[in-house]
Amino acid sequence: MPTRAQTNAKAAALRAHFEAHGAQAIEPPLLQPAGTLLDLYGEDIRARAYVTSDALRGEQMLRPDFTVPVVQMHMADGAEPARYTYAGEVFRRQERHADRPNEYVQVGYEVFARDDPAASDAEVFALISRALADLPVRAITGDIGMLMAVVAGLQTSQLRKEALMRHIWRPRRFRALLEQFAGRTPVSPARRALLEGKVACDAPLVGLRSHREIEARITALKNDAKVPPIKARDVQMIEALLDIGAPMPDALARLHDLSVDLPAIVPAVARVSARMDALAARGIDVASLMFDASYGRASMEYYDGFVFGFKARDRTDLPPLATGGRYDALTRRLGDGTEIPAVGGVLRPGLILELEGVV
Repeated sequence: MPTRAQTNAKAAALRAHFEAHGAQAIEPPLLQPAGTLLDLYGEDIRARAYVTSDALRGEQMLRPDFTVPVVQMHMADGAEPARYTYAGEVFRRQERHADRPNEYVQVGYEVFARDDPAASDAEVFALISRALADLPVRAITGDIGMLMAVVAGLQTSQLRKEALMRHIWRPRRFRALLEQFAGRTPVSPARRALLEGKVACDAPLVGLRSHREIEARITALKNDAKVPPIKARDVQMIEALLDIGAPMPDALARLHDLSVDLPAIVPAVARVSARMDALAARGIDVASLMFDASYGRASMEYYDGFVFGFKARDRTDLPPLATGGRYDALTRRLGDGTEIPAVGGVLRPGLILELEGVV
């Protein structure tokens, strides 16, 4: 394993690579207000982050990544356009993967620019690709916005759309909800009895929910039961979309074909097409660059468009050496009424050194 000194030296070199392309070096604080992350992602983030607290500052988290503090900093007083780079430790609990480090170094590059999102996507991807040019890696891309557009265009209730949208980054839960809303999942006897008003209980109230909240939830379930199932054709279209995985030109051709029957994705397909042209203009071999419509659904939940990753070809045991994507909606959430298109990516210098054989 590389030493900390070796990792820090590699991180400094990578940051210098981004500074040479116009990025401003910044150092976001190690501790972040936990409330912000919990508001964005819910209590799920607790399973992945280290939390502490004190009487003056309240609940704090050791940063699980850099993007949120960078966005907060930029939206507070950043000029436009802006490019930032950073290097430092992030902290992730690894309760399911004891062999993975819970502290490691990230180096990142973030672009905030309004004029040409496709060009910004290509800029970030190309610079990270160049930093990994001498390594045996393979790149994969995707677009979370494609599935988000399909969900937004479904002919169903707004509450069902919101439920599906929340679980786009949880593929199994998303699939279970889709099956349920399509009427493919049998209603359990307990829920059926509840919906039919055949359940009565005089047990004392236990837990955090009030009687009013429980009654509201039951009313919501009854209203949802009256909503017609999502059409089988719409489910098939979603399945066809998520099944697309091919070199970018071939994937784009399939997306164009699918958009004939799925007009909700037309704007997203146009963005993929513009991005492919921008990547080609940056010297990326798009003919061999993979596009997977399902890629990125296990990543950080702020991505809402372009996503990408670089993996070692012959080291399937290693996590991705670099990941990134577009997070326009995050700037809207943290911008206090303002927003700006934004895209970025991070590299892990420790993994790069390991792949280089540094010990």
